[in-house]
Amino acid sequence: MSDKPILSIVTPTRGNFTNYWFEQLIAVKGDIEFILVYPPGVSKHPIVDPRFKVITSQFKGLVVQRSTGLLSASGLYTLTLDDDDYVHPDVLQLVCEYFTSFPDSWVLRLMMAKIDFTDEERIRHPWEPIPNLKQLDIAPRRQNDKPILQTLPIAPLNNRFDLRLLTGAYIRRDMSGPHIENFNNKVWKTELVQQALTDLADVMKINGSLYWIPSWNLDRLLGLFIQAKFFEEDKIVGHWMPLPEQIRYIVRPHHLKEFRLHFPSDALLAKRFPQYGYFWNLFFDKFWTALRQLYQRYIVSKRNPN
Repeated sequence: MSDKPILSIVTPTRGNFTNYWFEQLIAVKGDIEFILVYPPGVSKHPIVDPRFKVITSQFKGLVVQRSTGLLSASGLYTLTLDDDDYVHPDVLQLVCEYFTSFPDSWVLRLMMAKIDFTDEERIRHPWEPIPNLKQLDIAPRRQNDKPILQTLPIAPLNNRFDLRLLTGAYIRRDMSGPHIENFNNKVWKTELVQQALTDLADVMKINGSLYWIPSWNLDRLLGLFIQAKFFEEDKIVGHWMPLPEQIRYIVRPHHLKEFRLHFPSDALLAKRFPQYGYFWNLFFDKFWTALRQLYQRYIVSKRNPN
């Protein structure tokens, strides 16, 4: 691996990934830096591949682990990948061709296939070739079944704050559209990511050396933070690849997942960028959602234990 790899793949982990997942990870070809970030007190998987950088984060929590890995990335571009999801082994070739063709882009959204965690046949199915960029038409919307390279506009952050969301009885709708909110499973320019994370760390500061760090949801927080920090009205920030997929996202039933509240991290967006109504819409929508979740979890479930 060169001193400056092209792509860094960052994975926060507790070390409980499967041997098959690890085999598929190291099967990714080319000049890639793999970064595994463990929480404190967890034994590390033995690795001899020189492309790997293995880190222990200072504190527990996915936000800390993922941020630690992203700030340690030395590749020109960065992809975050959970330790049960899979990426196409030829993704590096796609990344090189894409950013050579679109040097002003911030992000390449990879096409994702969502696969049930019990569907081993689909998970292990051989990858199909990645579509040839040069043969794809560029368009803002998919039409029929023709594969295209879909343009990704920047999030509409200048949307007005909808006062109806204060009541908790109105459904937020401005998240719909061709723009993106989430960060994970996309290829971003590392320079933008690390600048945004440095700014985000200041937003988390309470006083002096005291910080408040949310436990969850760096995914949406960072994806929107980057767009807000470098906001340009109507900018095309990147493109979305067509099928066949380049990411295999493993879906698990809700009861197997940890209970998570996302609105505290959304509050950081409104704190740092109060001028954008989009973030106030997001915050109040998720605030009321969290209250309903807490009521269901701790009040209703105790009244009706069966």
